[in-house]
Amino acid sequence: MNAEQDRNQGRDGQGGEQDGERGRRGGFWHDNSLTLAFGAAFLVVLAGQALSGRAEFNEQLGVDGLQQISLLQYLASSDFAVDVTENWQSEFLQFFLYIFGTVWLVQRGSPESKEVHKTGTESEREQRMGDHAGSDSPRWARTKDWRQRLYSRSLGLVMGGLFVLSWLAQSIAGRAAYDEQQLRQLEDPVSWAAYLGTPDFWNRSLQNWQSELLAVAAMVILSVYLRQRGSPESKPVGAPHTATGVEG
Repeated sequence: MNAEQDRNQGRDGQGGEQDGERGRRGGFWHDNSLTLAFGAAFLVVLAGQALSGRAEFNEQLGVDGLQQISLLQYLASSDFAVDVTENWQSEFLQFFLYIFGTVWLVQRGSPESKEVHKTGTESEREQRMGDHAGSDSPRWARTKDWRQRLYSRSLGLVMGGLFVLSWLAQSIAGRAAYDEQQLRQLEDPVSWAAYLGTPDFWNRSLQNWQSELLAVAAMVILSVYLRQRGSPESKPVGAPHTATGVEG
């Protein structure tokens, strides 16, 4: 078989794989099942948090000799808001740091890392940008102006923006919850700026940050040696421990 036949066979094989991929599409629910499943689970867990949080809050009100509140009142309270947002901001911080960190930092043998010789933002050819973009590439990836520069960093920027917004929401709700507690103890409320310097604010923030950073570090190093068959977060079961940036 000559080189031309090899190339034709390769194109035929690639086309067959693409046809097979199109044939395996299973409709909206199948093709979006990962997002839908986690979105539904999020709502179920959030509802559970609201119910258990309200029960705990009412227990504390009873201890203080105060009138208990309804579920709707609890959902509108600063206590519920701060409990939710303090977890959101730590999650978005985790992804923001991980997205930008993995541009320059690597872990040999981990599927969570790019190959060790590809540190940095990579070339336009490798990233399929500008003149190297394909007909199916996003429109802003084919431009050569500010839109391309913005789009090429959009995921990290959005995650960073969501972190800042959820951090701001946590600080505002946390300050309101803190002031409620201060008033119950017949103490003076504090300003937003003063609350940012309190142990309450930093304890809420740091206890979430350390857990997220530990989880990322554990996932990166454990995926070097351990496998999960069929998961893109794991290397193929038979891949060597030193294989880097390879997904199952």
